[in-house]
Amino acid sequence: VALVVTAITSLQIATPASSFGLPPPERLRRLLEATDEGEAPILLLPCCYDGLTARIVGMAGFNATFMTGFGVSGANGYPDTQLVSFNEMLSAANSVAEGLSSAALERARYGEPEQSGPPIAIPCIADGDTGYGNAINVKRTVFGYARAGMAGMMIEDQVAPKRCGHVAGKSVVSFAEAVKRVQAACDARDEYEALFGKGTGPLILARTDSLVTDGFEDAIQRCMAFREAGCDMTFLEAPQSIEQMEEYCQRVSGPKLANMLEYGSTPILPPADLQKMGYTMAAYPLTLLSASIKAMQESLQLIKEGKPTYDKVLSFSEAKDVVGFTKYAKEEERYKC
Repeated sequence: VALVVTAITSLQIATPASSFGLPPPERLRRLLEATDEGEAPILLLPCCYDGLTARIVGMAGFNATFMTGFGVSGANGYPDTQLVSFNEMLSAANSVAEGLSSAALERARYGEPEQSGPPIAIPCIADGDTGYGNAINVKRTVFGYARAGMAGMMIEDQVAPKRCGHVAGKSVVSFAEAVKRVQAACDARDEYEALFGKGTGPLILARTDSLVTDGFEDAIQRCMAFREAGCDMTFLEAPQSIEQMEEYCQRVSGPKLANMLEYGSTPILPPADLQKMGYTMAAYPLTLLSASIKAMQESLQLIKEGKPTYDKVLSFSEAKDVVGFTKYAKEEERYKC
């Protein structure tokens, strides 16, 4: 199955060489600051969910990515209803980190001349769902993702087991419990930095789903409280109008994420418009997963009908290149006696 990702080069900047040697969270922090200060375009986050999709995003020239729980669940054959455990998510995070590292090394060593330079793996924000338990579990989740090389972690205020933010049946914990959950994540970030050095603790993206359950004003108040608790970024899930998106950006401080889910509840806007509105990041949570499902379904139908699938697939040579055979052969040659 071919996943074709085209970088929107007019809206992306090359990862600065000054990021070389920095921990992933610090690289992400600098990208966010550059966008917030108007020095860079909005940070586009095509969402990955395994080593292959991470490689594809990294090779496509994006500056950051997001590991989507919906995608990890889907790749394991489940809906996004927290049927996938923390260990399964952590395993996916390790695969994503390896895919991003592989892409960075390949681009730096074997890419086009304009891609040459020190290898810099793009930072990834990992989906931490509800933290997989109480506040202490939240802290363990932050530490686990940090050890896996994640630059950030999203924590949300749904009742466990949570579900996709754009489907029916959601419920959220109380205002006070939501804030404590975010505080625990921020404490874990700071504790990790105390142990391993400045810039090593994953940035915390605090998400609220209370707009649908408790109303827009409650959601805004939660985002404000999350900022007071110390989160680095906020995410108001599923705003239903441009007016709600604008008010959120006007009233809540700090970096903010827009969730651009095709056919979801939130208006899909061009990246430039989102940045003008006040958003720092634009995530595309299901684009790669949905595109791959569509390609597989269409290919299966052609096979069932006895028709050729050439128009749906890459050449064998291209497929080998995407999964890393080209790099492998060159690396193998380097170490021949």
